[in-house]
Amino acid sequence: MKQFMTIWTGQLISNIGSGMTAFALAVYVYQLTGSVTWVSVITLLAYLPIILLNPIGGILADRFDRRLMMICGDLFSGLGLLYILISIQTGHVGIVPIVIGVTINSIFASLLDPSYRATVTDLLTEQEYAKASGLVQMAGNARYLISPAIAGIILGFTDIRVILIIDISTLFVTVLAVASVRKNIQKVKPRQDKFNFVKELREGMQYITRDTGTASLVLLMAFMCFFIGFIQTLMIPLVLPIVSVKTVGFMESISAIGMVVGSVVISILGIKKNYSKILIASLILCGCFMALIGTSTHIAFILAACVLFFAALPFVNTCADVLIRVRIPNGVQGRVWGLISLLTQSGCVIAYATCGILADHVFEPMMQENGMLADSIGKVIGIGEGRGIGLMLIIAGILMVAVALVFGSQKSIRTIEVVSCEHERQNIAE
Repeated sequence: MKQFMTIWTGQLISNIGSGMTAFALAVYVYQLTGSVTWVSVITLLAYLPIILLNPIGGILADRFDRRLMMICGDLFSGLGLLYILISIQTGHVGIVPIVIGVTINSIFASLLDPSYRATVTDLLTEQEYAKASGLVQMAGNARYLISPAIAGIILGFTDIRVILIIDISTLFVTVLAVASVRKNIQKVKPRQDKFNFVKELREGMQYITRDTGTASLVLLMAFMCFFIGFIQTLMIPLVLPIVSVKTVGFMESISAIGMVVGSVVISILGIKKNYSKILIASLILCGCFMALIGTSTHIAFILAACVLFFAALPFVNTCADVLIRVRIPNGVQGRVWGLISLLTQSGCVIAYATCGILADHVFEPMMQENGMLADSIGKVIGIGEGRGIGLMLIIAGILMVAVALVFGSQKSIRTIEVVSCEHERQNIAE
């Protein structure tokens, strides 16, 4: 557990830096272009290469030193941030340097996630998985809890260049943390068979598709990622017309307190049973709170709904993570997690690719003063800038509840439980 905590600390620091950059870029692009579409495009480019290349990163994680893969991913992902910094510093202000830099960053970051997930299995026992999942989520949540507030304050008296420098610096901390424990971590035994990308990809997919419960969970999480993609893309454009950038930063940080509370509860108490029931119930709560976010223009109400939404989210992630992790043999976890990331995060990609266009060209015009829905739905949730985005979140929340109810009624989900992990893994592997 000590070695895991060292790596976890490095990831925590790195996530804080990455979250600051993500927030600053979203604000920078929105103020530069005034377009929700461009915000969603930048968000898409930040995730799409990671999602598409995760299976390759997973295969490499099963064949090579997983810790070395993490070091390379962190170091080379900084090149994209450096490119953006140099472009702004030399006067090349515009959307093109952002597009190129974000893409470079995400390409190399694709090496990191499968290796990190597989390393958790390397280091811990099955009894520690749930608590570790809570800690991993807590580190991931730091980019929403701490980063926006810090970035908002920094942007109040300087510009995005300072944030980029800080983010690049945090990558070196992560590399040092991983390198310090690398020699003491058990390595994956070298495989003697010839490398065949298609074959190994197919083997990984078989571990997902041959088990109905795992396949159903992956599909359910893809739907969840689709709806969460709306929150990630639309929250800043939703509230920025109402409050200042600094206030938006504090709002995102306060909202993320919910994730921290949920993650801390899981890390301390763990989850011992009823994983599938907790998963479905948490998804339903997430959908309800998402819908509430879009119903009001009162900042306190929006903030409260956001806190509750993010408080339920760690339970969804932890239950899905544990239910899948204990059903997959360690030797193939790298490629399986890479494929699962590709399949589930495709939901985010679809959301990123569509929600900006829908907001700018469909929902926002309908909710303006003379819009199509101004005299109907507009009388309930209000009209003007951001109200079309609010309607989109209401619809997304309702659909999330519906999806949770549909999947929760399926036997393949309801009967999944962590009973005997090793026995379950052996059965699936046979």
